[in-house]
Amino acid sequence: MVAAPCALALVLGLWGIRRGGSIWRDEVVTYDMAHRSLPDLWHTLQHVDAVHGLYYLFMHGLFAVVGGGVTTLRLPSALAMTAAAAGVALLGTRVAGRRAGIAAGLIFPLLPPVQEYAQEGRSYALVCALVTWSTYLLVRALDASAALEAGPASPPGPEAGPVAKSAVGPEVGSAAKFAVGSEVGSAAVSWLGLFRVPGAARRRWAGYALVTLVACLLHEFAVLVLTAHAVTVVLAGVPSAVRGAVRRTWLVAAVVVVVGLAPQALFSAGQSAQLSWILWPDPVQLATFALLAVVGVLCARVPARARVPVPARLPTPAREAVSVRVPVPPQDPVGMRPLALPLLIAPQVTLMLLSQLKPVYVDRYVLYYVVGFALLAGAALDRVFRPLTGDGPGDPRAVRVRRRTAWALAAVLVGLLPLSVHLRGPESRKDDATAVVQAVRDLAEPGDGLLFTPARRRVWTLSEPEQFRGLTDLALSRSPASSGTLYGTEVSADRIEARMYAAERIVVLGDPHGEPEDETSREAAKRTVLRDSFERCAVRDVTGARVSVYARPGHCND
Repeated sequence: MVAAPCALALVLGLWGIRRGGSIWRDEVVTYDMAHRSLPDLWHTLQHVDAVHGLYYLFMHGLFAVVGGGVTTLRLPSALAMTAAAAGVALLGTRVAGRRAGIAAGLIFPLLPPVQEYAQEGRSYALVCALVTWSTYLLVRALDASAALEAGPASPPGPEAGPVAKSAVGPEVGSAAKFAVGSEVGSAAVSWLGLFRVPGAARRRWAGYALVTLVACLLHEFAVLVLTAHAVTVVLAGVPSAVRGAVRRTWLVAAVVVVVGLAPQALFSAGQSAQLSWILWPDPVQLATFALLAVVGVLCARVPARARVPVPARLPTPAREAVSVRVPVPPQDPVGMRPLALPLLIAPQVTLMLLSQLKPVYVDRYVLYYVVGFALLAGAALDRVFRPLTGDGPGDPRAVRVRRRTAWALAAVLVGLLPLSVHLRGPESRKDDATAVVQAVRDLAEPGDGLLFTPARRRVWTLSEPEQFRGLTDLALSRSPASSGTLYGTEVSADRIEARMYAAERIVVLGDPHGEPEDETSREAAKRTVLRDSFERCAVRDVTGARVSVYARPGHCND
């Protein structure tokens, strides 16, 4: 069942994983932090990026054991998305059937956001995988808890009838879950309390809380999945006899997650200034979410097809009259729509609402919303291609719908191919530190001064620091590791000016032309001295960066 989705996700994750050896600035931060000593890493997390602390510790251990470069950096993300694809397939199978699960598992790795972050040396793919599996555990926990309505947790006595005996056990079939009357279900309520559910249900609730907490510790915005899970729990078709107890149990699990996350969240709140670069949602990100949300809602509206027995001797008109589309009752407490629609919409909308208080919206922070879309799309495909009982092989309407759907799928796959190729190139990211290093290697000479405008672009040097050892960083006060920062600290504006005046040639690494300029005193001093006392001798534009060489007037050719 999961073999095909896993194989597809793994192939797409490994295809072009090196991106030509390029690495962009966020990945450079991961690489640098993972290569710092544990004392230096701990010292840095006291000042910045505590939200990613667990991920950096994980990557530190990985590099210590495996070593390597960009492939090692990105491989955990590729494997995580493979695990997520397996989870999507199992979720789809659980709530909509085997074919829908396989379809959802195959759709998931084809989605552009999944392809992008499957090859990103950041925590988002791991968080997506953990949220997927926590959602699966939630569904299993609700299923096992609902089964308590079929009878008490303890084995029935000799006097119990065959129906009661068959309805009790660690794994209760979905057909037996609702077979016993409410008087037996009421007796089971006493067994269902705050993590006091018996057997498999207790283990699944505990596993759900644990996996969700780990996801949140990897990235705090994973906690927004609880908004989706809350809707799912409320809408779940749990028998009324245990409904209140099930909701209380989920609430306790959610509280455990929030309380477990609280110390890290409170500590990292003091570092929230590092999110100052977020202004307003990227239009491309908003458009992507809007498109997936609209298509997902449309997929949810595709009617299910039920198998209706049709006598073989009925004439064709009668067979067509009997063969109708009707809603299929769910076999488990959780249906596709109550699970997938909240997962698709609730975390994104919640993040947008939070952004009204402080801009924090970045779509990758809630990347797991694509799981909801994949589930809805897989179920819709299953419904479209599942034949109606009574449909003959030449039924014009059915053939026409399936043919159009097949052509639409083919068009989508063909349209995704150029995008898939683009995502595996250096130009698909905001910048390319490898290209910056190559430009410096080509343009700089030993003894040149080195300047970063703004200072945070010093990050480009951290993946290959040995390439900059012959240059003098004119503004640097303390290195990133020794200062416990991501980009190092700089001396005062006056000292920067004095060091620049003492230099003959300066290599400047900055943002591309047209980007907003920082207005701090240090950055203003850099621009003023370059404008008044130097002339630009050479410029090289690379992806997301501009490398310029300045010299004293009249000395460019020296």
